[in-house]
Amino acid sequence: MASVLDVENLKTYFKTEYGLVKAADGVSFHVDQGEIIGLVGESGCGKSVSILSVMQLIQSPGEILDGKVIFDGQDLLKYKANGPEMRAIRGSKMTMIFQEPMTSLNPVLTICRQLTETLELHLNMDKQAARERAIELLKMVGVPDALSRVDDYPHQFSGGMRQRVMIAMALSCNPHIIFADEPTTAVDVTTQAQLLELMKNLVTQHDTSLVIITHNLGVVARYAQRIYVMYAGRIIESGTSEDIFERSSHPYTIGLLNSVPKLGERHGARKLIPIEGLPPNLIEMPPTCAFLPRCTHKVDKCYKEPWPALRAVGDEHYISCYVDIKGK
Repeated sequence: MASVLDVENLKTYFKTEYGLVKAADGVSFHVDQGEIIGLVGESGCGKSVSILSVMQLIQSPGEILDGKVIFDGQDLLKYKANGPEMRAIRGSKMTMIFQEPMTSLNPVLTICRQLTETLELHLNMDKQAARERAIELLKMVGVPDALSRVDDYPHQFSGGMRQRVMIAMALSCNPHIIFADEPTTAVDVTTQAQLLELMKNLVTQHDTSLVIITHNLGVVARYAQRIYVMYAGRIIESGTSEDIFERSSHPYTIGLLNSVPKLGERHGARKLIPIEGLPPNLIEMPPTCAFLPRCTHKVDKCYKEPWPALRAVGDEHYISCYVDIKGK
């Protein structure tokens, strides 16, 4: 399968008065055509920063210090963030559904204008053609009475409908890849299921790649073909969904799965086991594995050696750990 995106050794740091925050510290991953990828981990582990770096949307005091982002055979990090090359790619070939639909839409512009702006800029459509396409997109994402609602303002839409508008904007130019950053945070569970099914179907129909950034393991279990687990700015485990959920091998991933309740289990049959402690301070990172203080499987070697590089434990399964364990 052809690769759409290859990210290699991406490093994005933030300079603060307290020190250097290593938000993404050597992140590498790839996305194939038509594939749904899950990027999971606790809040603050570097998921969103990594994706914003790929799209060159990092702002001061953040800075991308190293790495490659190969997209369509081009290294995007060689382009200026606000240069014409990146502007031609963002919103056209590479799009993002941001985390908070309540604030992602411009409150003083109609939904029509916010949809047609991208179409006019990237596809050179005239105003009438762009309006017709905007109505078609709203129908595609399930907005009722799209013909009249296209001229409404964001405050006239519910949270779920605003998220549908964001999905329509992301799909408007038939992109090669979509990044969805916690795409269902602001909606109820029923709407969440509808939106996720909608994105899955649209990805299948248009052969678009989708990266879901989330801490919700249930979402990636249902929709992602491959999963990358992040901790303290690094990928610590990656593999197919089956690898991660049936053969998880990193203590952190095992801890995440053990702390999630499972439907269908008899009440009290399995005690939830939380991960003790807190994520590390990214300014004062230890020379050893960052998960060491919270790990229940640590051995003597973990205290003496640096944070291990990813190593293969299966055909497509990699972990950053010295210990050989299997969890579920």
